[in-house]
Amino acid sequence: MALAISSLAFTMLLLSVLVVVTAPASGYEYGPKPKLEKPAKTKTEKDLLVPAIIGVQGLIYCKSGPKLIPLKGAVTRITCLAVDENGYESAPFSVLSRPCDEKGYFFATLSPSQIEEDAWWRVTECKAFLANSPIETCKVPTDVNKGITGAPLASYRHHGDKNMKLHSVGPFIYTSDPKPISNSKGY
Repeated sequence: MALAISSLAFTMLLLSVLVVVTAPASGYEYGPKPKLEKPAKTKTEKDLLVPAIIGVQGLIYCKSGPKLIPLKGAVTRITCLAVDENGYESAPFSVLSRPCDEKGYFFATLSPSQIEEDAWWRVTECKAFLANSPIETCKVPTDVNKGITGAPLASYRHHGDKNMKLHSVGPFIYTSDPKPISNSKGY
């Protein structure tokens, strides 16, 4: 019986050594991980074919006494900052909206191809500003809803059909009063 137990112990020891010796040959060993080069960051096919477009919409009014009148022909300026693929910030760049329609509605778009055609840029921050009023009697911009200091483009709706992030700002207001109107609450 003692011989059977010692034979069993010897067999178990021999099998354990055999497992430890054959493990490296089967690829299950401990050791340093091989150093693999990370592939270069490339644009995906979707990025190359359909870049995300930033859309900005809002309303511009002329405050005449107690009335707000839609300001047909007014223009806003959208100013943005971007970083390149190495994290370096670009100089600010701007685009102008289309002139407002008869209801005071404006719309502006910014696509990555407008920034620089052959480079990779990621827009980090944008603001909308009042730019121009076509009416001589209503040319004084106000800071209502940050029309002068810049309304940040924060939340957006994704417009899937056009691959667009649509931001809404304003309404912005011009007045004939030479003293700009401001409200700390943004209204």
